[in-house]
Amino acid sequence: MSDLLIVDDEHAMRTALEASFRQCGWMVATAGGVAEGIAAFQRDPCALVVTDMRMGDGDGLQLMQGIRQMAPETPVIFLTAYGNVNEAVHAIKEGACDYLVKPVSSEQLKKAVRRILDQNSCEQTKNHEFVGSSPDFRKLIANARRVAQTEADVLVEAESGTGKELLARMIHKFSPRANKPYVAINCSAFPESLLESELFGHVRGAFTGATASKAGKFQLADGGTLLLDEIGEMPLSLQPKLLRVLQEREVDRLGDSYPLPINVRVIATTNRSLTDLIDRNMFRSDLYYRLNVVPLTIPPLRERRSDIPELAEYFLRKYEPKAQRGQFRISPELSALLCAYDWPGNIRELENAIRRALALARGTTLDAGAVDAEWGTRSPSKIAGSRLGQTLEAVERKLLESTLRATGGNRTRTAEMMGVSLRTIRNKIREYGLAPAREAV
Repeated sequence: MSDLLIVDDEHAMRTALEASFRQCGWMVATAGGVAEGIAAFQRDPCALVVTDMRMGDGDGLQLMQGIRQMAPETPVIFLTAYGNVNEAVHAIKEGACDYLVKPVSSEQLKKAVRRILDQNSCEQTKNHEFVGSSPDFRKLIANARRVAQTEADVLVEAESGTGKELLARMIHKFSPRANKPYVAINCSAFPESLLESELFGHVRGAFTGATASKAGKFQLADGGTLLLDEIGEMPLSLQPKLLRVLQEREVDRLGDSYPLPINVRVIATTNRSLTDLIDRNMFRSDLYYRLNVVPLTIPPLRERRSDIPELAEYFLRKYEPKAQRGQFRISPELSALLCAYDWPGNIRELENAIRRALALARGTTLDAGAVDAEWGTRSPSKIAGSRLGQTLEAVERKLLESTLRATGGNRTRTAEMMGVSLRTIRNKIREYGLAPAREAV
């Protein structure tokens, strides 16, 4: 998914804008007119559209209307060489985020784009707790936003604690079904006899104790989205019935004479490898291929270490006492230790660590001592991959290596996290004979 779509019928302008935006690290797509712009957005929904007002095959308002039919919340910035007050007022009333008159400086335009993209990012974080800017994570979120616009079923495979249900909720929120029900069921939470009734429903008298008819989760989610959490735990005996529901889009309630048609988008999640379960005859291969229309994998926290400081800061602000809002901070030493730890419980474990460290904090700075209080026998030296009795230089080198890995080799960011100057980081890299790291841009 691109960050920006530039639509302008002047080739030179498109090329200049594309080069300018790419220098900022944004992913950019371009189009040469209204029809081409709508088609480009349909192929690759983007976070923001920058468009010329007047083009050979129409105007920017027509483009915005076409895009808003696919994604109503997409922000649009208009550029025009024929600006006037009435046109600007009309554009804003129609929903434009900004209206700039050519010639516009590169810095002015970048500032407007950055403001809108940052605002969208904050809203996404606030609503979904999806925090992070690492490339793999950004790609995941972009793909999720893109598939949300379709009707395809989704299979999310990820370790526990990575946010599988949050991702499912995000897909629902940004889908055309957003105003319809979102229903979730954990397939491991019910015994087989009850899970069938929970999923598909039953009529009165279907079995002993069925004193009234009950709608199943599929029926409750009609028109919306159904999350089948931990689908790998579903009993093998129920899998053929689920497969039939997915294929026929109708559900047979227990004891009923006629199937009920349903219109449901299914998102299934699992923390187990379904292909391994298939090899062990614990999961049907035909059900797997039916669920696996669009596969999404959430990377574990140890594979996106550069996001750990941002996540830690987010949870710090989320749970700090209201009376001391904004006063707490995480020390550079603790930030480095957090980045070095493997987090087997992923984001959920990090969230709980910050929450408990706040509860036990004696001041407003969470330091390495908070790690000991939180993790008990797992001391900072063990978390950093070293052991008790090592020299200070060995521990320092290990922390430096871990922090460089977490920042992707960015020396400036490493210096910020470790609370030292960039010159110190360069000297330490040279002193310890570490591999050269890239400079920050």
